[in-house]
Order: sequence, then structure tokens, then C-alpha cells
Amino acid sequence: MSDSLNLNTATEEHEVDPVQLRRATLASSVGSALEYYDFYIYGLASALIFGELFFKPLGPAGGTIAAFGTYAVGFAARPIGGLVFGSLGDKLGRKLILIITIALMGGSSMLIGMLPTYEVAGMWGAILLITLRIAQGLGAGAEQAGATVLISEFAPRKRRGFFASLPFVGIQIGTLLGAGTFALLGLASHDVLYGWLWRVPFLLGAVLIIVAVVIRMRLKESPAFEALEEAEAHRDAPVRQSIGQAISTSRRNILVGIGLRMGENGNSSIYSALLLAYVASLPAYKGQQLIGTWGAVVAALISIFTVVAFGALSDRVGRVPVYRWGALFTAVFAFPAFWLLTLGQVWLVLLVMGVGIGIGVQSMLGPQCALLPELFGNAHRFTGVATAREFSAVIAGGIAPLVGAALLAATGNAWWVIAIYSSLLALISFGSTYATPETRGRSLTDLNDAGQEPVHA
Repeated sequence: MSDSLNLNTATEEHEVDPVQLRRATLASSVGSALEYYDFYIYGLASALIFGELFFKPLGPAGGTIAAFGTYAVGFAARPIGGLVFGSLGDKLGRKLILIITIALMGGSSMLIGMLPTYEVAGMWGAILLITLRIAQGLGAGAEQAGATVLISEFAPRKRRGFFASLPFVGIQIGTLLGAGTFALLGLASHDVLYGWLWRVPFLLGAVLIIVAVVIRMRLKESPAFEALEEAEAHRDAPVRQSIGQAISTSRRNILVGIGLRMGENGNSSIYSALLLAYVASLPAYKGQQLIGTWGAVVAALISIFTVVAFGALSDRVGRVPVYRWGALFTAVFAFPAFWLLTLGQVWLVLLVMGVGIGIGVQSMLGPQCALLPELFGNAHRFTGVATAREFSAVIAGGIAPLVGAALLAATGNAWWVIAIYSSLLALISFGSTYATPETRGRSLTDLNDAGQEPVHA
């Protein structure tokens, strides 16, 4: 038997179990919905509610800054969670880790809804909030990576782009749920909202947790991970790697993944957060508080269809061409898009958000869903995907609102500075596609990374 690390004996297509494929799709989708529901409601609560509830002595401005600080802490914890749980997912299996991450992420969110406020417990409420936000970030750091790995390893090879994009419909559903929930809360009086109603969105997350855990408990381990265990049973030396070994082995493809994510993740943050800050600074939109909510709804409704369409298109023409043209479109669209915002028309804001997110971002995210898992070998796929996703999330989407706000302040709210920033991020992804190997149809039982020559022991 050959000791080749490309595992020639296990590269044939696995037989797809339609029941397990449906469960994997549903399990991944519910997890994505919960993650983005949490993301949306925590972001809005930080901006509107948490400053007064947990940081009252700091005053309105200081309380808001402190609340946004807890928001940032969650992002800082995500890469750590991605590394730790990603490595465990490569060693213990995708299913077990995804049960742990959804319980950690959703359970933390639910407990936030039970926290005592400053009026009841003083600063202990804020300390507990920060602790739960860190736990939430640790779980979320591996949730999306695990979802993409899981569904990709269950999906039929020729339709992997289509199936791998389906869980990302859950992102749009989670966004819609979060936006709708807070739109309804906005109808309540101040006393009711700050008294008990703010807790309801966090407590409702318990429903998604229960559904996700039940589905994942009934799911079998992925065929690729089962092939990995079988390969290791027939080898004298271990196949699976430590975090350091995985990063060393996949350094090039991790950097490629980060580069690909700059345009997608960065522009997602620009169009959903920085754009709203810019619009709010323009006198023409004064008093239009619901622009952000309606813009998110429009973009999410479009994205439900386009992310799957672009994923399916990558099955026909390849991951790299779809990604490359999507990045180029986003880079070019940025200039007319942000100029249109200066015209003071609400419908143009909705149009820009709908096209920027629904077409620009999804044209990169659709093929990315299968591309990232296909870039990495079977022994360290979870670690590789999580590392590329979460570190790029910090340096792309995580800092985009901060960098963008600083650029706006330095240029007197000039529209072109956001356009240049958006375009630059997209061009990084465009350039990265030229370093990206085409992965469509690749066997996910291969222990080598895409683009690597077979290595023999």
C-alpha cells in the first residue's frame, strides 16, 4: 500500500446519502442563521441600548463607546476560536465540534438576555456581558468555517458549489430575523424596551439552538473525515496535524484565502455598516432612521437567490473565473455607487445596498463557499478554512468601519474616499485570484492542499 500523502486509494467519489445531505444542509443553514441573527441583534443593541443598560455611569457617549468595545471583543475572540476549534475539528470530527460551537455561541447569546443590568448588579453586569461576548466570539470563530467544510464534504463533487452555498442562505435569513425583530422593538415605548423587552431577541435565539443541536445530533460524520480516520488507521505515522503544522503546511493557501476574503468580507462591512454612517452624516437623509433596516432587508432578500446562483455558476465555469469577475465588478461599482448616495434619494440608498451586497459581495461569496474547503487537504481542512476566514474577518470587515470613519473625517465626508477604499479591497481579491488554483471538482479526501505536488513518506 502506498504511503503517498495524496491518498490515491480514497480519491474516488463517495456515494451521496440524500438524507444526510439534507441534514447537513439544514444543520449548516440553521447555524449560519443563528450566527448572523446574533451578529445583527448584538450590533444594534450595542448602538442603541447596551450603553445605558450596562455602562450608565460613563454617560451617553462613553456608554456607547464601551458597548461597541464589547462588540469588538467578540471579533477579537473569533480567530482564537477558529484556531482552537478548527484544530479540534480536524482531530475529533466535524460533527462534534459543530455541536459544541453552536451550543457555545447560542447559549452565550441566550444568557445575555438573562443578565442583570447596572441598576441591579453594578459593573458586574458589564463584566458578565464581556465574558459572554468572548464566549460567543469563540464559538462563532469556527461556526462558519465548520459549516462550509461540513456541507462541502457531504455534497456531490459536480454540484459542490451549489450545495456549499445553500447554508449561506441562512446568513440572509438570520439578517432578516434580526432586522425584523429590532424593527418591531422600535415600536415599543422607552420604558418597556429598556425594562424587559430588549431581552426577548436574545432569548428567542434558544429556539434556533435547540433546532440546530437536534439536527446535528442526527447527522453522521462527513465522508471525508471518515476517509481520514481510515487512512490514519492504515499508517504507522499520524496523518492529522497540530495547529502549527497545519499553518506551516498551508501557509500559501491560507494567504490566498485571506486575499480572496478581503474584497468579499471587507465590502460586506462597508455596505452594511460604513455606508450607513456616511448616509447619516448627509443632511438630505436627516430623520430617515430606518434606511439601514430597509437596506439590510432589500440586500438580504436579493442575496438569498444570488449567493446560490453564483455558487451554482462556479460548478459550470469554475470557482476562479466567477470570483475574479465578481471582484472586478465590485471594484468598478464602488465609484458610481457612493456618488449616487450624495443625491439624497432614499431609493438610491436601497439600490446601492441591494446591488453592492446582493450582486457584488455574493458574486465572491457564492464560489468562495466551496473554494475555501477545496483549497486545503483533508488532514487540516477545518483549521485552514477557519484561519483564513477569521483572520481576514479581523483585517477586512472587522476594521472597515473604523478605517472608513477615519478616512471620512480626514476628507470632510468625501464620497470618493469610501469608493477608493471599497475598490482597493476588491482589487486585492481580484489580484489574489491569479494566485488561486482552480479547485472545481477536486477530491476532498486528498491530503494535499490544492496546487501542491504529491508528497511521499
